[in-house]
This record gives sequence, structure tokens and C-alpha cells, in this order.
Amino acid sequence: MSEEIRNLEPKAIWNNFYKLTRIPRPSKHEEAIQAFMMKFGEDLGLETLKDQVGNIIIKKPATSGMEGRKGVILQAHLDMVPQKNSGTVHNFETDPIKAYVEGEWVKARGTTLGSDNGIGAAAAMAVLEASDIVHGPIEALFTCDEETGMTGANGLKPGLLEGDILLNMDSEDEGELYIGCAGGIDTTAVFEYREEEVMPNVTPYKLSITGLKGGHSGLDIHLGRGNANKIMNALLMKATEKFGIRLASIDGGSLRNAIPRESFAVVVVPDSKKDEFKAFVAGYEKEAKEAFKTADPGLLISVERTVMPGSLIDKKTTEGLYQAVEKCPNGVIAMDKNMPDVVETSTNLAVIKSKNGRIDLASLQRSAVDAEKTKVAQEIYKVFSEAGAKANHSGDYPGWKPDVNSPILKEMKSVYQARYGKVPEVKVIHAGLECGILGAAYPNWDMISFGPTIRNPHSPDEMVNIPTVGMFWEFLLETLKNIPAK
Repeated sequence: MSEEIRNLEPKAIWNNFYKLTRIPRPSKHEEAIQAFMMKFGEDLGLETLKDQVGNIIIKKPATSGMEGRKGVILQAHLDMVPQKNSGTVHNFETDPIKAYVEGEWVKARGTTLGSDNGIGAAAAMAVLEASDIVHGPIEALFTCDEETGMTGANGLKPGLLEGDILLNMDSEDEGELYIGCAGGIDTTAVFEYREEEVMPNVTPYKLSITGLKGGHSGLDIHLGRGNANKIMNALLMKATEKFGIRLASIDGGSLRNAIPRESFAVVVVPDSKKDEFKAFVAGYEKEAKEAFKTADPGLLISVERTVMPGSLIDKKTTEGLYQAVEKCPNGVIAMDKNMPDVVETSTNLAVIKSKNGRIDLASLQRSAVDAEKTKVAQEIYKVFSEAGAKANHSGDYPGWKPDVNSPILKEMKSVYQARYGKVPEVKVIHAGLECGILGAAYPNWDMISFGPTIRNPHSPDEMVNIPTVGMFWEFLLETLKNIPAK
């Protein structure tokens, strides 16, 4: 089925996107896609290099008559978020993505699609291999490990690139130009626990929270979707108080930058309370479904008999975990005072996993204001620490300060209006684009971010809108044609 996307227009982009879906490229496992991109550039006879952190740079000379134009860097990241539904069998390190066409959308079967940022990478590839488009000097920068730490952007050295204008192709709404983004910081914590023996006269159950939409923890955080970790924690706390259940294991969420869609826990329930417990879970599901009936109508909470666990998490640690998760801020913290529709500060409690005597928690704080980002991160650090966990901050990266007087912004607004008869919206995005980091290494760059329409990135519901990919491609080519002289 995946091959049907090769017949979509513009074929220049879709053929390359198809190739990318065939190459496993989850964050931290990008060797295959890096080798592919190196060969791609070398086979075109273009200057191609891989830097010390794994970024791929491919340089293409200007077409005839365009040699005096400013140099353009086409930038996209090679890695993708590896998210799948619990019932989907897929190994992101070895298996290709099963993409298919449904109406005006390209989707994937049970997994993330990788249009974030595969469409941007495919567009850069299409420009590099084209012989029939007009452009000045081109440098394609394919960064690595954007999704789990922006390793490529952070490791890019000054002096490798010569261009003046950076076109970041990692935005997800056609007709919008982004000139700023939020910065971020990770706050993680570890609870170490003792394994205790399972007491007699108990019945084991598996609790499952599924059906949530999840999504990008920056782009979708304002939509009020359910956080599986928060929902599960509230259920466990109430059930512990009512029935004296004990926790054996917990597994919620998987990626720090994705709103957790699923959570699973194994508990034991006193035999005398098991019927009441099952009725309680059914009632809790009804209440939760009502609470999220608009933002997350697919929410499901189930309880089923399971095998007896080998041990339990000690009571003290369990209590500390519940208290920390209950108190941990989650969701939108503040909206931008100057742009009321834009989130200023947010946090996402993304991962809770128990294994081998430890419970790992991961959260990501974002803000357009560095001081507010730090403030929320410190609050979460305090919550974890006071509950008995060892907390830590990492991965701090800056935001991208908007420049409303940007020359490339003025040029692209003019190009878009001339082609489509309307002025594109100019926005700041509540997500971690690489522009802020890249601009620190190359302060001379005039930067902008744009792209086609992508929905539900970082989730198995990810999809890219076919008509807007065509518009994005036309806009890119017209922009390259109109880049000013040096």
C-alpha cells in the first residue's frame, strides 16, 4: 500500500518521502538514514559531508544567472518520533512505515508517519536533485536527533555553512510563517523502591487506559486532551484509599515530547474487595469519559484479571509516587500576554515506568520566557524531591526570539500573497524548533519556518494533508526564485 504515495503530486516530494518511510529512523537510531543521505548527495555529484555529531550537509551550486543571490540553507531533521498503538506490532529500528492514502491525507497504520519532519527532508532532497528549477546557492542541512534532545542543532559548528538565509521546513500549518518558538528543559526523576512479597488472599488485575489522542506536547498542549499518567494516578490513589490495593508495576507514556496516550498498571486487590473494585473502575471510567467527552472522546479504561506479579512496590515509595504525580503541574501554565491565542508556558508529565527497582518519570517544560520555563522546572523538581525521588534537569535549550523586521519574512509574505491572493499568518510556535539553537551558532542567519499541514504529530494519528504539500512545494520554489542578491 505504501507505494501508492509515489503517484501523488508533486512527485518530486512524494517519491522522496516514500523512500524515507522505508528507512527506519527513530531518534537515537539514525545510522541507516544518515548513510542513505550521504549516498544520496554523493550520487548527485554534490559536495556532501557528515559532521562530528551526525548532521548531513549537502551543497548545490546556484543555477545559471543566480550566482549572485544570497545563499539559502534548507533545513529539516532526519529523525522521527517512534509512537505506536499498543496493539500494533512494529519495530521502529528495523521495520518500514506502512503509509497509505485516505482521501486528502497520508497516514500510517498504527504508528507515527514521520511526516514530521520527513516532508521537509523530502522537499530539500527534491531541490537538490532537480534540474529544472531556479535557485541561488543551496545548502541542505539535515540535522540529527531533533526529537530527543536537538543533538544535531546543538552540535553544529560555526563555519560549516556559508549561506545567509535559513528556511526551516518543520512547521505544520500551511499558510503560516513562524518567526519564533519556545525554549524547553527536561525535568526527570527516579524513585528507587524495595520489592515486597505479595500478600495472601489477593487477586491480580491489569488496569489499562487507552484510546486517548495524545499528540505533540507543544503544538497540542492547549487542546485539553487527557494525560494518561494523570488519569491513571488519580484512579490508583482513589482505589488505594477505598480498597487497599497494592501496586506491582506501572507503565505510562513513552516519549518526553508526546502527551501520554496510554498507561498500564498491575495491582493486587484483596479478594473480599474485588467485585467492589471492578465496579469502582467502571464508575471511574464513566466519570473520566464525561470529563474528556469533547477533547478526548475515545478514552477507555479497562480492568482485567492477570497473572500474579512476582513482587510489589513498597508502600512508602508508592505513596511518594502518587503524591508527586498528583501535585506535578501538567498542561498549559500561562498564555502569552501579547498574543492571547499562543501558549507561553506549559509542561507535560510524559513518562512513568517501573522496572528493576526503580520508577522513572520524565517531563518537559516549554516557554517563550526563559525565566518562566525555569520557574516551572524548579517547581516540578521540588515536587519530585519532596516525595523522595532523585530529580534532575537536562536538555535546556533556548527559544527563538521573533524578528518582525526580518527581510526573508517580508519577501515570503510578498511571494505568498502574489501566488495565493492572501497574506500568510505570521506566528510564534509553542514548540521547540531548532532555529533558536542554530541561530546561536550562525547569528548572521535570517530565519523563518514553514511547512504543509500536518495533524497529530508524535502520535499514531499523525497525518499530512496532500493538497497543502503541493502548495508548500510551489511556495518553496517561488521563494527560491525570489531570493535577493547579496
